[in-house]
Amino acid sequence: MTNYPIADYDDAYANGAYIPGASDYPPRWAKQASQFRMQMESQQKARLDLRYGDRPRNTLDLFLPGIAPKGLAVFVHGGYWQAFDKSSWSHLAAGALAHGYAVAMPSYTLCPDIRIGGIAREIAAAVSFAAGEIGGPVHLTGHSAGGHLVTRMISGEPLLPEAVLRRIAGVTSISGVHDLRPLMHTGMNDTLHIDAPDAQTESPVLLTPLAAIPVAAWVGANERPEFVRQNRALYDMWRGFATSMSIQEDPGKHHFDVIDGLADPEHPLCRAFLGLDG
Repeated sequence: MTNYPIADYDDAYANGAYIPGASDYPPRWAKQASQFRMQMESQQKARLDLRYGDRPRNTLDLFLPGIAPKGLAVFVHGGYWQAFDKSSWSHLAAGALAHGYAVAMPSYTLCPDIRIGGIAREIAAAVSFAAGEIGGPVHLTGHSAGGHLVTRMISGEPLLPEAVLRRIAGVTSISGVHDLRPLMHTGMNDTLHIDAPDAQTESPVLLTPLAAIPVAAWVGANERPEFVRQNRALYDMWRGFATSMSIQEDPGKHHFDVIDGLADPEHPLCRAFLGLDG
């Protein structure tokens, strides 16, 4: 358990050390994702490695439902802005696809080859590209660092074109890191290079929402206390604006399994993502 004030920031933001069998999750995700992509390709419902920018990792995968899409759902992966890519998460598209949404999953340049503000701009380009391919409402979700990135899309300095921002129907941050200031005290910052100006301009809790877009702040109840606090911080800071906020601390879930509900069309997380119960 994290004690406050925090004495060990590295421990406060360490996830794997507190999850039984943590090392088993990445290969499991990769296997499930690969099998899902092969299935979607065999059904001609996958458009893979679409380029949205000039840098090597500026590609996304677009999965299509069996009907004309009702809209676009976007999942942005986590990994503390320094790990993973789109290839580990394809299976999480299953829930939104079952509801008739096309699903885009982008990769992005990782730190230290870029700063976090630069990643946010790449994600804005990815969302804009995907929105150009698929009409209708756009729903954004992201996990951990991805939760930060999707909330950044609708706050602070505008990154999305106004026409795309108007189409954002909802944002679901899953275990998001919405205040970058604590990470300046971790060893990760040797790679992330967050400084005080970055923290001020790129931390959603310090920014004003750009529109009255519904936001769900979702976290596992069994996560590290800092992730629970970060989730509550977004809820508390943004509910003072016109943004409609909801909060969920998912019972029994930790940082690595809290995302599983996206693959299940009837799971409360998937339904919250698509605004089906609002």
